[in-house]
Amino acid sequence: MSPLRLHFLVILIIACSVRAGAQDLLSRQEDVISAQTELIYQRGLRYLAESQDANGSWKDSAGSEAGVVGLCVAAFLAHGEDPNSGPYAKSIRSGIDYILTQQDEKTGYIGSSMYNHAFATKALAESYGALDHPNIAPALRKAVALILSAQKKNRFGAWRYTPDSRDADTTVTGCQLVALFAARNVGMAVPDESIQKGLAYLATCCGNDGNYGYTSAAGGKPTLTAIGSLCQSLAKERGSKSYQASLEYLKKNLDFRDRFYPFYFEYYMSQALFHADEATWMEWNTRNIRYLAALQSADGSFPGIQGSSFNTAAALLSLALNYRFLPIYEK
Repeated sequence: MSPLRLHFLVILIIACSVRAGAQDLLSRQEDVISAQTELIYQRGLRYLAESQDANGSWKDSAGSEAGVVGLCVAAFLAHGEDPNSGPYAKSIRSGIDYILTQQDEKTGYIGSSMYNHAFATKALAESYGALDHPNIAPALRKAVALILSAQKKNRFGAWRYTPDSRDADTTVTGCQLVALFAARNVGMAVPDESIQKGLAYLATCCGNDGNYGYTSAAGGKPTLTAIGSLCQSLAKERGSKSYQASLEYLKKNLDFRDRFYPFYFEYYMSQALFHADEATWMEWNTRNIRYLAALQSADGSFPGIQGSSFNTAAALLSLALNYRFLPIYEK
């Protein structure tokens, strides 16, 4: 073998060794992150199961709201827990039973606000077909019909706090759209026109730099932008300039923390980035895991003014893309 070929062979062997070593290091890092994620999640689920009331709700300040119960149910399902015979089957069924008791049999309205209605509807959709429960399907149909009828009454073709609201905002509109996407994923009839009207309203709240405001394009915030971006992703509308602008805006705010609704932000940010750019999501996800690990209380809950059940469920759901069990998390 010539000296030159020998030289190249040595370089190739070194390069392959370095590459293999880097891959092993990356694999070990992912294993550590996965183990940490699982530890956070398991501790959080144990807390939710142990603090659940006998009627299926939770005992803290927000735990009796149907939407919060819906988020707690979703946290179990997003971890792949068996709702029929798994260790948390009782918690899931009790939560769904509680949601059903909060639904008006005539109107289909769940809870006392459209926020509650949307997150409760989403939980019904995620349970439908997974939990052996005869009352989920009719309740889900009524809940979807209520969302659609509320939109028809709204002058913006969107949603706000009550089924009769004439005004709209991005947060309520966003959660209704996500609920409709979840329902459509399990076969419920959701007109494309309804989706498009909701998206059209959100577009009026999107500024030139891609950030979303609350009721207009003014005063954009990362939390609202994550909501708007997620809805566009779920509608498979990722090609617009505004969508790309929103992604660039979110990339500039990877270290943002919402002072008033921190876990609400994490919940939406994780989904928005995952659908928009997986590399950016992985970067943000690593930071989020570290953040939540440092913040989680000894009993597995997460602190904050919104109530421990909401905080814990939303925090866990911000990690749920690591598992990807629910259809709403599919690209």
